[in-house]
Amino acid sequence: MVIINSEGKYDDNYYLIDAMTMGMQKFLSIYIIEHNGMRVMVDVGETLKVRKILKKLKDLGLYPIHKLVITHSHWDHAQGLSKLINSMKESEVEVLAAENAVDNLRHPEKMIVGFEGFEEVYPFEGEITPLKEGDIIDINGLGLEVLNFFGHTMDSIGLFDKTNRNIFIGDAIMDRLDQDAFFVSIMPPDFHEEELLKTFNKLRDMKNELDSISLAHFGVWKGDHFKQILNEMEDLYFKVKNSLIEWYNENPSIDDITSKYYKTFVPDSKTWNEKLFVFLVDMMINGLKQSGFI
Repeated sequence: MVIINSEGKYDDNYYLIDAMTMGMQKFLSIYIIEHNGMRVMVDVGETLKVRKILKKLKDLGLYPIHKLVITHSHWDHAQGLSKLINSMKESEVEVLAAENAVDNLRHPEKMIVGFEGFEEVYPFEGEITPLKEGDIIDINGLGLEVLNFFGHTMDSIGLFDKTNRNIFIGDAIMDRLDQDAFFVSIMPPDFHEEELLKTFNKLRDMKNELDSISLAHFGVWKGDHFKQILNEMEDLYFKVKNSLIEWYNENPSIDDITSKYYKTFVPDSKTWNEKLFVFLVDMMINGLKQSGFI
């Protein structure tokens, strides 16, 4: 069974909040893990959505937040960090991110290279606890193991909840907007194919320890759909990569490439947002350009 979640509680320790991105609902999942009175929030979304996110936290009885973990430093996951922390001044919130992400969060202009139309950045000047692979984030007795899942960016991390046999993975392997709509992790400015392939292998090696996977875009996937994601992630990556390169060389029009992508890979999808799909295809092309594939 797949859970493309309604907001709120979906498991004993987990909650999901949908942060709309580019006008599209059910695009960015913000997760709250609660255990013995402590709450950890995974990712923060865009600056413009912070007020709505705070309202949702309070409406769901999930305020205050005690720890905030950034899966990677792309703008749609981290841009709202400063505003969110400033809006929770009455609470003591620990911010955690990969040690490779600390400088990117301090200088976010580096992470919008290749994202057309994004000029305004919001540096985070507060304290950040750097995370390395193997660290354990303790949520009052519930542990989340930090794993490096580089490739999409070189600061991407996963959070492995061994107790609940789930892993929070950000954008590390793919986006899956519904059962029939996916995008792969080729994004500027920090994409590395060699590291992505290592991430695929690392995640496959964990398969027997997992029952579900929590994607930032979008939701929690269980059962056969979870297995499908792990079985297909590498094959889909190469199919998309090779197709995008071929289509770009034939005709570099993003509208034309987006149309081919939709017809080839996601023709049965119930999810369609022209602005978003063009944006994502354009970003994958930019990722390939900056990585030297185009």
